[in-house]
Amino acid sequence: MKFVSTIAGIILFVLFFGFALKNTQEVDLHFFLNYELRGPLVLMLLAFFIAGAALGILALTPTVFRQRRQTSQHKNTIQALQSAAGTGNAQPTPDAVNPAR
Repeated sequence: MKFVSTIAGIILFVLFFGFALKNTQEVDLHFFLNYELRGPLVLMLLAFFIAGAALGILALTPTVFRQRRQTSQHKNTIQALQSAAGTGNAQPTPDAVNPAR
């Protein structure tokens, strides 16, 4: 599996590198208040891709922390219930299983 992912990574790198070589022309990016930014198209695309990925990670941060907090609370609840029942980490035994003859 590691070999397949390495080959896929190499193929993607070659494709993106070829894309970068074909898109080196200068582009103008116009913002508000007559602010203008000039640069190669591939660098503009890369910058906006990185900015989008960073914003996506920031958007997921509260969800990740909430899930971690809930997981911790659930673990504490399970430990409290196990200690109250006195089972500890004992494996449950089946009640209605007839032995095979």
